[in-house]
Parts: sequence; C-alpha cells; structure tokens
Amino acid sequence: MPYRVEWSRAADDPQPLAYLDSEHNRSRGALDLKLQTYLQTAQMRAAGEAPYLLGTSNFAQSYWSTAQMVTHHTINGCNLQPGDFFGSGTQSGTRANELGSMLEITRGGKQELTLPNGEVRKFLADGDCIIMSGYCEKPGAARVGFGSASASATIVPARAI
Repeated sequence: MPYRVEWSRAADDPQPLAYLDSEHNRSRGALDLKLQTYLQTAQMRAAGEAPYLLGTSNFAQSYWSTAQMVTHHTINGCNLQPGDFFGSGTQSGTRANELGSMLEITRGGKQELTLPNGEVRKFLADGDCIIMSGYCEKPGAARVGFGSASASATIVPARAI
C-alpha cells in the first residue's frame, strides 16, 4: 500500500507493550491520511457561505497505529467485524492549525473563535454542522478519499421529554 509510512512515538512517551509493537509496525504502520475538519453554522448555510476550515492534520500523527487499535480492541473480546466503525479519538497535530476539535481550539471554552462572518463560538451551537473529510495522495498513486461518505453532523436543539 503506497500510503503506509513510519509510525513512531516520542521517546519520552510510554512505549507500547510488546504485543502492540513490532519493527514492521514502526517502519510501515502509520497511514498518510490527510484530514480536514470544517464548521458551517446555520447563518453560514443561510447566506450560502462555504464551511470554515477549523484544522488540518494527518492520521500518521496518531498516538496509536490502526493495527495497534484493532489488536487492542479485539484482544479484549470484542467481536470486531469487517465494515464496523470504531472511534480512534481526536486526530490532532502539534500545531495550532492542526487541532481537531472545538474543545481544543477554544481551550475548553476559555478562548473565543471568531469566524470569517463575525460569528463567535466557544462551543458548538444548535444548527452548527461539523464536516470531516480525508484522503490519501501520493505521486504515482491514485488519490483515495472518503468522497461522498465524508462525515458530517448537524447539532439540533434538545427536545423536552
């Protein structure tokens, strides 16, 4: 697979247990998967404005490789099947423009994010839509992306029970 790259963990971080570690995983265990997270507010949609790019990152920066996540998940008895989805956590990089969640971007709601249209957010609000997309791309290889399967979700108001 042309999108496999070296996986590593900082030397001062705890290293994986032996059953999660191998030379193969370290040399080719990460996926060079470029990720983007966008925010589109209800006001932006109504005005026909494009979503705002919150951040970009790369899955290769993930704390755990995909093989490690699947191994750890299934060794505990989970009946993971082909096609199942599982959460891998927020995929953030180390720079400010590589943060992957509003919680990180606003420092837990302590710092405002001003959008290009003047709207301000500390947290997501009713009507906000988060759009996540990703793709692998390398010279000489086909670009592979999520296409129309990109994930998006719109925050809806809570209902009284």
